Order: sequence, then C-alpha cells, then structure tokens
Amino acid sequence: MAFESLSEKLGGVFKKLRGKGRLSEADIKEAMREVRMALLEADVNYKVVRDFIKTVSARAVGTDVLESLTPAQMVIKIVNEELIALMGSTNAKLNISSKGMTVVMLVGLQGAGKTTNGAKLAALMRKQNGRRPLLVACDIYRPAAIKQLETVGRQLDIPVFQMGTEDPVNIAKAAISHAKKHGNDLVILDTAGRLHIDEQLMDELRNIKAAVEPDEILLVVDAMTGQDAVNAASAFDAALGITGVMLTKLDGDARGGAALSVRAVTGKPIKFSGIGEKLDAIEPFHPDRMASRILGMGDVLTLIEKAEQSFDEKKARELAEKMKKNAFTLSDYYDQLQQIKGMGSMNDIASMLPGGAGKALAGAKIDEGMLTRTEAIILSMTPKERDNPSIINSSRKKRIANGSGTSIVDVNRLLKQYEMMRDLTRQISRGKLPGFLGGGRRRGGFPF
Repeated sequence: MAFESLSEKLGGVFKKLRGKGRLSEADIKEAMREVRMALLEADVNYKVVRDFIKTVSARAVGTDVLESLTPAQMVIKIVNEELIALMGSTNAKLNISSKGMTVVMLVGLQGAGKTTNGAKLAALMRKQNGRRPLLVACDIYRPAAIKQLETVGRQLDIPVFQMGTEDPVNIAKAAISHAKKHGNDLVILDTAGRLHIDEQLMDELRNIKAAVEPDEILLVVDAMTGQDAVNAASAFDAALGITGVMLTKLDGDARGGAALSVRAVTGKPIKFSGIGEKLDAIEPFHPDRMASRILGMGDVLTLIEKAEQSFDEKKARELAEKMKKNAFTLSDYYDQLQQIKGMGSMNDIASMLPGGAGKALAGAKIDEGMLTRTEAIILSMTPKERDNPSIINSSRKKRIANGSGTSIVDVNRLLKQYEMMRDLTRQISRGKLPGFLGGGRRRGGFPF
C-alpha cells in the first residue's frame, strides 16, 4: 500500500520523540534529519523535502512546542498540518458545469492508466453526481486502445464513441456533437500517450484542446514512477495548462513520493486517486485523509463513506429485528459478506484503520479467496438449509461440498463460524457483552 514504508519510518521517529518527554532544539533537529531521510527514501522531490523540513523545523522549535506539556504530540500535529498543506489542503472537486455539458480531457504518458481510469471516473460521476457520461476513443495509435475502452465501457454500461483511426481532433469534435444529440452531459476524452514526452504528442493534444475547449484537463500519473511522474507533470502543465491530477496505482506503491511532490511542483491539485484494479477502485483525493494515513492515524472518514455506499439500510433494520428474535440465518450471513465485499479488499480496509488495529489486520494475511469459497458453499445450499442449518447432516454436507467445489472440512468450518456469529449476535441483542448496546459502563455502545 502507498506510503507503507514512509509511515513505518515516521512512526519510529515520533516514537523516539514521545519517549523523551521534554524536547530540546537538538532533539527536534535530530528528528527532522530522520524525517528528511524518510521523505527522500519515499522518492519525494528534493526541493519539496527541503522546503517541508525548513517549515516544520521553524514551527517545531517555537516556544509553544518546546514548553508544551506534550511537545512530541505538538510536533506530530505540525507535521500533519504541513503534509496536508503540501498535498493541497482541501479536496479539489471536478469542475462540472451545473447547466449543459462538461468536457474532461485525460492526458498522460502511455501506461499511466488513462483508459481504465477514465472509465472509472465516468462511473463515479454517474453514481455520485447523476451524470450521463460518454467515453471517447481519441487514442488511435496504441494497439487495442479502442477495444480496451469499449470493453470497460461495456462492463460499466457506459457508451463509447469511436471513429477508428480518424484524426483525433475530428473525433473529439464529432463526439461533442454526438453527446449533444444523445443527452450525454459528461464527455471524457481518452487521448493518446507516449512512452516519453515528444513535440508531436503535445501538438496533437494542444489541437484537441483548441478544438473542444475542455472544462478540465486531468493529467493521469502512475504513482509508481516516482520522480518521473513529477517531471511528466511539469512538462504537461507547461504545454497544456492542466487543471488537476489523477494518481493511479496508488495501492501498489510503497513509497508514494509522487503524491507528496506533484502538487508542490505544479501547483495543480490532485483530484482523484486510483486505488486498485477493480472498476470501482477510484476515490476523490482528500489531503487531510491521506496525511492521516501516512502518519498511521487511519482514514476513518473514507472507511465510513465506503460502508455507507455498500450499506443497505432496509436490510440492516431487518437484521436488527432478526437478532432480537434470535433468527439470524445463513442467508443473513451471506448478505453481510456481500456488504463487506462491497467496501473493497480487506487490506484496503486495514489501511484505513487507525494505529495498531490497522497494522494487526494488515499483517493477518487475510485469505480473500475464503470469502469466495464461503459464498459458494452458502449458494450450494437449499433455501431450507440456509434458514435452518441444523438440518444439514453428513449426506447434505457432502452434496454441498460437491456443489461448491470445496471439501466437507470447508463446510464444517463455515457452519462453525456461523454458530459463533449467531451466538455473538444473541449475546449482543440481549446486552450481555460489556460495551455493546449499552451493556457496559461506557456510553456510546462501543467496547473501546
């Protein structure tokens, strides 16, 4: 996951500071030296690191910090605030027209992920803003680029406009006319990339920009390329005047230096981040939440939002009633698995949990395939078996195992897990577990 190495190193620095109690200027200087090394190893731009350390040091050696009762916490607070400022302070939204059509032009080097992430962005805008998107194939050079866009468009049920290997400028203009006729109010242009920046590419992109006057020019940057991503951002901005950045493959980069550098170098905000291969693995970029993740404080707000997106309120009410009546079935268990899967991978969820909770879950090496096997086993049962698992005898277990492509051991394991979950829900509903549903001394209902 992005920033994993940086988070560990910064955590070590702050642990040393907390162990000292009162801090001296020498303590701050030593800590800032270690922070500087951690940022450079994370592939953050040298000038960005230099300015960041200078700003943090100036604030950290002030009397408000050194004379504080908890100076280490004050230093962490300053680092957090400066990280947020470095990445843009606030979430920068897509510039969507309230009336009429919005045109978004995606640019970037070949391999950055423009095609797939353009489709992801279209789906996100449809879901969150009620837009009617149209994807436009303006990359006529890369083999199978058009087919790839049509494939992801079909998977997401988003229309794709293409004219084969026609001139990309003509394709862009024709796509705008097509969108007007067919009621599409968001047009996303998937333009060509190169393995390196050249004048021919830039001329073509400038011509497309002049022809359609896009509302947004988003630079798609592969976060795993580190400093190369920052150099590309500077070049594209100088040539086109980009309006924002979309960072891709942020889930696969353990360093994450591009995210901390590109905003400071270009002055243009990071608006979205691609966080996985699935077609819903994209999210708005929030500097404060990313800073919180970097400092090991989790990202509870994003976790809550993911839960709300996959959360079925009606089913939750029904489940609460079943819990009160001790009528929790395997069908209910299956529904809960589906909602958990809707939140993303377990490792993604772990990265959003604060402190030790996230690290403990992330280090558990969760078997994602276990969820798939569990689903297969439940779906191989009859409705009667799901509603009343006690009738599942040895012959039924054998049939279920054969039908789900698993073993009887797997079926027994699932039934045991279900029994434990049923017993837990029974105790929670009766208020017998301390801290749950008012059963403990703490108010608020949570056992921590």
